[in-house]
Amino acid sequence: MESFRFAHPEYFYLLLVIPVFVVLFILSRLNRLRSLRLFGDRALIAQLMPSVSGNRPFIKFTLWMLALAFIIGALAQPQFGSKLVTSKRKGVELIIALDVSNSMMAEDIKPNRLERAKRAIAKLTERLRNDKIGLIVFAGQAYVQLPITTDYVSAKLFLDAINTSIVPVQGTAIGAAIQMAMKSFTPEFTGSKAVIVITDGENHEDDAVGAAKEAQEKKIIVHTIGMGLPQGAPIPVGGTGSRDFLKDKQNNIVVTKLDENMLTQIATAGGGTYIRANNAEVGLNNLFNEIEKMEKSELNSRDYSEYNDQFPLFILLALILILIDFMILDRKNKWLRNFRLFGNQK
Repeated sequence: MESFRFAHPEYFYLLLVIPVFVVLFILSRLNRLRSLRLFGDRALIAQLMPSVSGNRPFIKFTLWMLALAFIIGALAQPQFGSKLVTSKRKGVELIIALDVSNSMMAEDIKPNRLERAKRAIAKLTERLRNDKIGLIVFAGQAYVQLPITTDYVSAKLFLDAINTSIVPVQGTAIGAAIQMAMKSFTPEFTGSKAVIVITDGENHEDDAVGAAKEAQEKKIIVHTIGMGLPQGAPIPVGGTGSRDFLKDKQNNIVVTKLDENMLTQIATAGGGTYIRANNAEVGLNNLFNEIEKMEKSELNSRDYSEYNDQFPLFILLALILILIDFMILDRKNKWLRNFRLFGNQK
């Protein structure tokens, strides 16, 4: 069953201005009548000004108010029935693998490595248009946080929920994250695919270079971003800004350092680029430019129905009423005066 609706009914509040205009118009007409009475006898004045019409101002005002009502109706966007629309988009598939191990809480990158990475990813989603994005989190194990999608709003919501406790097993299994990413792409998609690994690079769990090489053989590009500075930083215990730091068994403060050599090897094996983050920028914008150069392929094509807008009809009716108003002169036409098109034109 076809239905009728207004997409923006809140615009109908503008109709409240019409009674205001009506009151102002009535007051102006009453004031005019009082002025004419003071000037002299109404019948005599009518004979002295035969071309002045008493009805036409009311007719013209009514036309303008109807036109205004139709314009407001058009702003409310009337919709009736539906139409089929084919959506075709071209883009790439992109999966971001984000390290959530405890070392990502180090504050050599402000406010800390993890928070800075999350902010950069959020800004990246704002630049995406037709590309698909997925999100994997990893520490000692890897998990899919967000399946690959074009829903960038959901991507930001899932991103906000990420913290170091989201993965129960500590460590930095970059290889597992790359393996998980390879399985997370759309199976039937044959276009360009890329993985961006954001980590401090302290990989002690698996063969990350081998996983990157395997991805490259499957035509999946692996980029890496190093979060941290070469001199390293202690790991706060108890949250950002804490002055208590993680210590080893000998009660020495653990300093986590960026392993650039490992991340460079991973990017080289994956046919991608390694970028080191700093306090000025993370580097995702530079990688986005590289991704934009990749060949865009059709992601999907689907038909869906949406409401058919009817506001042009309301605009047309408003224009017709305004045109009629322009055709009606304020004064009587001396050639048409005897036809009395608008009744007894006093």
